[in-house]
Amino acid sequence: MSFTATIKEEITRIDENIVESLAELSCIIRNNASIDEDIVITVENNAVARRIFRLIKNIYDVTPIITVRKRYNFNNNFSYILKIRQKVSFILKDLSIVIDSVYQNIPKNYLINDDECIRAYLRGLFIATGSINDPKTSQYHLEFIVDNREYAEFISELLNKYQLNSKVIKREKNYMVYIKEAEKISDFLRIIHAFSGVMYFEDIRIYRDHKNMTNRLNNCEQANMDKIFLTAAKQLHDIDILEEHDLFDVLDEKILDVIRYRREYPESSLQELSEIMSHELGYLITKSGLNHRFRKIREMANQIVKQK
Repeated sequence: MSFTATIKEEITRIDENIVESLAELSCIIRNNASIDEDIVITVENNAVARRIFRLIKNIYDVTPIITVRKRYNFNNNFSYILKIRQKVSFILKDLSIVIDSVYQNIPKNYLINDDECIRAYLRGLFIATGSINDPKTSQYHLEFIVDNREYAEFISELLNKYQLNSKVIKREKNYMVYIKEAEKISDFLRIIHAFSGVMYFEDIRIYRDHKNMTNRLNNCEQANMDKIFLTAAKQLHDIDILEEHDLFDVLDEKILDVIRYRREYPESSLQELSEIMSHELGYLITKSGLNHRFRKIREMANQIVKQK
């Protein structure tokens, strides 16, 4: 089962009062029904079909006719078709979808006049047209596909009442309202009361964030190691040039000490080398002092290369 289907199944088990149920059902029918003499709702999730059936039955005392059809796609899933033939005009008016034969693109305020009604409407929106990527397998992404820009802007405003930073873009013949930020997607799941989904989402998000941080630290550590090895290799190369030209005899004792310890510890950083030499030679040799001596070696090696 996809993460989207899991969330839809969870929120179909939420108990609501009559006002919240009206808001949810209004959004579902607005986005997921064809309307003529009958109201025909087609869904692909059994739990969602049961939810819609129960809402219509409880609110309007109308029993929808249910037809199940097999869809011959890759997954061979089923479509659930609910047909409402009774009280059609009354239901459409009561849900602020068609009033006096005029289609209402935006629902009346009485359906979304408080926080719980807005949450219920957004639950209906997710049931009808929502899709969310599993945080374990994909980038963070939550989207809703709606039929026109005015309605898309209305949905975006509802979402942004909760500071979710939703955006609207044109997508073929429809419009997509989407949220990309992981924290905002998690907030949306809380808003629609998908609390099990929130726990799963947050567990995966924390794991991914920790993994990304670990990878960044490992990359930084590897970059530092690469820099140390490269610096040491250049120093050893300069030392080899001095040896090839028999210049060790003219070097002072401090530089000879540096050469000896660099060859003995070719993979050590300057800090590590200064600590080793300070401990073994019995006097303090700072990292700055070592760097100064290696600079002298490099200058001598560069001079020889230029002369050649």
